[in-house]
Amino acid sequence: MVLGIIWALVSSTMGWSAFTINWIDPFGTIFINLLKLIAVPLVLFSIISGVANIGDPSSLGRMGGKTLLIYLVTTILAISLGLLLVNTVKPGELIDKQSRIDNRINYEIWADSQGYQIKDGINYLKDPKFFKRAQEISDLTKKDLREVSVSDKIETAGKQKESTPLQPLVDIVPDNFFYALSNNGLMLQIIFFAIFFGVCLLFIPDDKSGPVLKLVDGINEVFLKMVDIVMQAAPFFVFALLAGVVSKMAGNDIGKVIEIFKGLSWYSLTVLSGLLIMIFVTYPLILKGFVKRIPYAGFFKAMSPAQTLAFSTSSSAATLPVTMECVEQNLGVNKKISSFVLPIGATVNMDGTSLYQAVAVIFLAQLHMIDLTIGQQLTVVMTTTLASIGSAAVPSAGLVMLIIVLDSVGLNPAWIAIIFPVDRILDMFRTVVNVTGDATVCSIIADGENMMDYKDHKSPTETFDLDS
Repeated sequence: MVLGIIWALVSSTMGWSAFTINWIDPFGTIFINLLKLIAVPLVLFSIISGVANIGDPSSLGRMGGKTLLIYLVTTILAISLGLLLVNTVKPGELIDKQSRIDNRINYEIWADSQGYQIKDGINYLKDPKFFKRAQEISDLTKKDLREVSVSDKIETAGKQKESTPLQPLVDIVPDNFFYALSNNGLMLQIIFFAIFFGVCLLFIPDDKSGPVLKLVDGINEVFLKMVDIVMQAAPFFVFALLAGVVSKMAGNDIGKVIEIFKGLSWYSLTVLSGLLIMIFVTYPLILKGFVKRIPYAGFFKAMSPAQTLAFSTSSSAATLPVTMECVEQNLGVNKKISSFVLPIGATVNMDGTSLYQAVAVIFLAQLHMIDLTIGQQLTVVMTTTLASIGSAAVPSAGLVMLIIVLDSVGLNPAWIAIIFPVDRILDMFRTVVNVTGDATVCSIIADGENMMDYKDHKSPTETFDLDS
C-alpha cells in the first residue's frame, strides 16, 4: 500500500503513467475481478447461512423478534448517520474542481463501456467544450465520445418512460435468479432470494433442512477461504490497483495525486467521526433509554477488554468469546441471553461496516461529480443494510461488500483502490463499533427479559480471564 502511494507520486513526477497503466494496472484489475467473483456467492451463502442458523422460528418468539428488530434499527441509524455526515461535510468536493471534472469524464466513458446508465442524468460529454479534454485523458475520438453521449441519453429516456412509482419494489424481486447471479448490478435481487431461501429453510423439518444447511455452511467456508487466499496476495494487488487508479485519475500531474490524498484525508475524518459518534453517543443513548442501571462509564469499563481486542484483531468473530465473557461477567447478562444474541450479532450486526460503506459510496460519487438522488441514496441504505447480513465477521470483509454496494448504484468497483490506503486503520475502529453494538443490544434484550444482574466492578479484569 505504501509502495503504491510512493509509486503513484514517482510515476506522476517522472511521466511514467503510460507504463503504470499498461504493465502494473492489469494486476489490479485481476484483483477486482477476483473479489467480484467471490462477492456474489459469498453474499448469497452468507445470508442463507445467517438467516437459517437463527434456529427454529417457533422457539425464537418475542426475544428473537426483538433482537433482530433492534439490530436492524441500529444498522439503519448507523447508515443514516454516515449519510448525514458525508452529505454535510462533502469530503469528495474538497479537492480541485478540474480534477473532479476529469474524474467525471472518465466515469462517463467507463459507464458507457460497461453498459451502465449515468446515475444523475447529467452528461458532460454532450458539452463540446469537454470533448478536447476527454480526448486528452482517453484514447477515444470525438465521434466515439459523441456516441457515448447520445447512447446514454437514449437509454435514460427509455428507462424513464417505463418506470412506475413502485418500480424500485418490483426491481427487488427477480424473475430469473440465474440472470441476477450473472449481473452484479442486481445484488438486491440476490439478497432477496437469499433471505427468502433462508427463511424457508426455517420452516421445513430438520431432517430435510439439515443437509442443505450443512452444504450451505460448507460452501460458505470455501468462499471465506477464497477471500483469505486472495487477501494473502493483497499487498501486491493493492500496490498495482492503487498505482493504476491514481495514474488513470492523475496522469503525469503530481498536483492531482496530492488532491486525491487530500480528499482521502477528509474522507477518513468523516468516517472516523461517524464511528466515534456511534461508540460514544448513539449506543450510550440507546442503552440509557432502555437500561437505566448501567452508567455511562460503567458500560465502557465493562466492555473495554472486548473493545481492545476488537481494535487489535479487526475481527468480530475472533472477539466473540471475549465479548461474551465481558457481557456475562461484567454486565451481568444471563448466559442464555448472551449465547443467543451475540452470535446473531456477529453475523447480522455490522453497524460500523455499514456506516463506512455508506460514507465511502457517497464520497467516491462526490469525487467523480456524481450527484446521487435521495432515491439512489436510499438504494445505498437498503443494499448496505441487507449486505451487512452477509458481511463475514473477518478482517476487511466489508471491502468485499463495498463492491456490491458500488455495483448496486452503477459505480466503478475499482474505485475502492482510492480508499485502500486508510482501510486497515478504519477497519479497526469499525470492529469496535460492531462489538459495542452487539453488547448494547444484548444488554437491552437481557434487561427486557429480566435476565440481567449488573454490579459495578472496580476493574473489569477482576472478573475477566484473558486466557479463557
